[in-house]
Amino acid sequence: MTLFLLRRAGWFLVTLWLVVSVSFVLMRAVRGGPFSSERALHPAVEQSLRARYHLDWPLWKQYLQYVGPLDWSAEGHALVGGDGTRPFGGLLALDLGPSFKYRDFTVGEILAQSLPVSAALGALALVWALALGLPCGILAAVRRGTRLDLALRLGATLGIALPNFVVAGLLVLVFVFGLGWLPPAGWGDLQHFLLPSFVLGLPFAAYVARLTRAGLLEVLNQDYVRTARAKGLPPRLVLVRHALRAALLPVVTYLGPATAGILTGSLVVEKIFAIPGVGTHFVNSALNRDYPLAMGVTLVYTVLVYALNTLVDAAATLLDPRIRLEEAG
Repeated sequence: MTLFLLRRAGWFLVTLWLVVSVSFVLMRAVRGGPFSSERALHPAVEQSLRARYHLDWPLWKQYLQYVGPLDWSAEGHALVGGDGTRPFGGLLALDLGPSFKYRDFTVGEILAQSLPVSAALGALALVWALALGLPCGILAAVRRGTRLDLALRLGATLGIALPNFVVAGLLVLVFVFGLGWLPPAGWGDLQHFLLPSFVLGLPFAAYVARLTRAGLLEVLNQDYVRTARAKGLPPRLVLVRHALRAALLPVVTYLGPATAGILTGSLVVEKIFAIPGVGTHFVNSALNRDYPLAMGVTLVYTVLVYALNTLVDAAATLLDPRIRLEEAG
């Protein structure tokens, strides 16, 4: 396990460097800049802003300034922070820099405010995905070929096929304007999270249901499950103790990218329900050419995806000992 974690840590550093380098080049390769869309700015003012944030430097020098706490200015002044005085230390100093558009805030401050909101929304959406997907998948596998199985599979297909904004619109019409049970938008208490989290978690619940059904049907035909039945064990005990643990391995493997997908895919839901999460800042940073904010969100998503996939691989070895045997061989 120690060697596994060391190997993953090494690949994480390589992956992070590649993401930083490619994203840095691609963002600056797009036409326009963070201040070119502000038509009210005088050319001299725009040039002064570009010089303040060192956007008039060559690309390689901007890259070195962003990565490390290096001072390339002739006057001996480093890139200023969002408050106008604090120097920008670079990624090696764990400093994501100032935001070009939210000029009173640094990228770290913006992420510190918005990331907990998206994390809370994503955690509740993951609860919905597991609470709905696992029972539906188990029922569909146990009642294979019945009308219940057909109805559950049809519901899973609709959950995957329908876009989030369609489901969100239907639920708002029913529970907000029709029944008046829930608020239409905003953020504050649990009631504001119920509809957005359900809309966000519904497609993942459909995938979990399909994976659970497929995995359980495959395990139920294994020799050790038939042996347990032949010994006279109750069907519920055979299902819970012998079949379900191995059947959940595809679901656990899917949870890593699913959790990252929930966090990164909440953009539409956050826009519809006016939730101040990371997804909203990510789109605004792309539209406004806010390079540091876009890079910061990209790095956060990269760390989340890699960390969650590592946890999933470690959990898979606990659920299925054959994985450890294959690695040892």
